[in-house]
Amino acid sequence: MPIDIMGLFFFAYRDFVRDADALLEMQGFGRAHHRVIYFVNLRPGMTVADLLDILRITKQSLARVLRQLIDNGYVAQRHGETDRRQRLLFPTEKGRDFFEVLSATQARRIEAAFAALPEETREGVRHFFAEMTERSDQQLLRSLRLVEPTS
Repeated sequence: MPIDIMGLFFFAYRDFVRDADALLEMQGFGRAHHRVIYFVNLRPGMTVADLLDILRITKQSLARVLRQLIDNGYVAQRHGETDRRQRLLFPTEKGRDFFEVLSATQARRIEAAFAALPEETREGVRHFFAEMTERSDQQLLRSLRLVEPTS
């Protein structure tokens, strides 16, 4: 059974990212850019350090991607108000618009798949993905409001 699930996961992910990948490619971007745009829009004002923790990539990798997004007007970077060493990330209007376009195709795919499921199964899908995530990231999932807080 796990082998079957792995195959299904592969095909689902391939199709899930296909449309977004095409839109990103037209801008000269890749999936790393998409991840930054996603999280900066999900949590405007997040620090670069928080983003590094979420993405688990090197500073060097993030710096290149972030520089392109800033230079192309998708993300703005500001200093922290109390700690000027902090670098806070915000989506620009262009970045919010692009995020909406990228997310729309993926949201439609998820909504269509959920519509084909009995309502009581939908929470099971969310639970499945949360369980696939490292235990050490459970608090992060809650702080990003991706899962419900546990009592």
